[in-house]
Amino acid sequence: MKKTYHHTERIFEKLTGFITKFLGNSITFLAAFALVIFWWSNDEFRSRGIHQTVGDIIFGTTFLSLFVIQKSFNKFSALLHLKINELITSHEPASNAVIHAEHKTEKEITELVKEYGEIIEAEIKLNENS
Repeated sequence: MKKTYHHTERIFEKLTGFITKFLGNSITFLAAFALVIFWWSNDEFRSRGIHQTVGDIIFGTTFLSLFVIQKSFNKFSALLHLKINELITSHEPASNAVIHAEHKTEKEITELVKEYGEIIEAEIKLNENS
C-alpha cells in the first residue's frame, strides 16, 4: 500500500510539474488567445444580450490571465531558486542538500524540513545553555 501511494505521489508530482510548465508556455498562451478571439468572433457571441456579452468578455479575459500569471510565476520561481542556490553554494558550511530543492519530491522536502527543524532546535538549546 505504501509503495502504491509513493508511486502515485511521484506520478502526481510529475503531472503537476508538466501542467505548470505547459500553462506558463508562450505558445500555450497564443493558442488560448486564438481560441478566445475565435469565440468572441463567433456569430452566437454577437447575438447575445449585453449581460451575457460582458460576462463572456470577462470570462475570456480571466481565462487568458491564468496563462500570464502562470508565466510570471514560473519566471519568478526560477529566479528565486537560482538566487537561493547561489547563496547556498557561496557559503561554505551550508549544506548542499537543499540545492535544487524544487526538483525534490514532497516527501524529500518534508524530511529536509524536519532535519532543519531539529538543527534549529539544537542551536536554540545550545544558545540557551551558553
